Amino acid sequence: MGPLPAVQTVSKHDDKVRMLVLETDETHPDTQREIGGFGEVFNNLFVKAGDDHDPPLGIETMMQYIVEPEGGEVPGPNDIPEDLHAILITGSKWDAHGDDEWIHKLIDFIKYIWTHRPDIKFTGICFGHQILCRALGSTVEPEPNGEWELSYTELELSEVGQKLFRTRDSKIRLHQMHLDHVVNAPSPETTDLLDKGTKVHVWGGSDHTEVQGVYIQKRLFTSQGHMEFNERYVKRQLEMRVDAGSVEKNDADEAAERADWMHDGLVMAKAVLRFFHGDDDRLEFE
Repeated sequence: MGPLPAVQTVSKHDDKVRMLVLETDETHPDTQREIGGFGEVFNNLFVKAGDDHDPPLGIETMMQYIVEPEGGEVPGPNDIPEDLHAILITGSKWDAHGDDEWIHKLIDFIKYIWTHRPDIKFTGICFGHQILCRALGSTVEPEPNGEWELSYTELELSEVGQKLFRTRDSKIRLHQMHLDHVVNAPSPETTDLLDKGTKVHVWGGSDHTEVQGVYIQKRLFTSQGHMEFNERYVKRQLEMRVDAGSVEKNDADEAAERADWMHDGLVMAKAVLRFFHGDDDRLEFE
């Protein structure tokens, strides 16, 4: 066993999902003091989702900070426990289309686990969504006009999305915080990691980003939007982006006005937890 688990939570429920959160960024200093890193943030959200599952479902979370230029460590294939069910890759200020050494190391790790551990399911949020799609052959690049998608956003759901979220609503509402986007969904034509005939579904889109999430049954469920964000997190992330000079203050102020609008983060977490647990393995998709 290598560096894992750096941090681990324990669930009281008999039936449980064991998840590894690969943290690719740090939370706002205030959030760090109040809750911890993104691993704790996601763990808390999935605990709520699991408590609402019928019957209740536990979540046990291992967390590893992996940005190597900032003291993190990308795990090796032999570091992954045999009883792990799922890997979640967080959002990040780093570019998923970049050529940084740790980015390529992460892509190699994804490809190895994808090939050698078919029992493990992947999810990714924002950067995580983009890096997983890149590992499967997608193109990731900045929005051509340099426009960010920020804060509360309505997404149009496909029929697959409606099935995954168990809704008849044509929309889902998630917070956004990105300039880069996935241009094309993965397919057997973009990578040899997907067998010919593999069905790859885009579950939703927006005017800014057509590929808001990708679903491959039993393997992959990603989201460009942030299910883990709430009003406080959105405003803090906007503050950090303005301080870094990546987002204009006027744009951030406008986005902050929508930060308290009701969004579907818990709905998304419940759907991803069902995916982890295998509840949707028998669903049929066109």
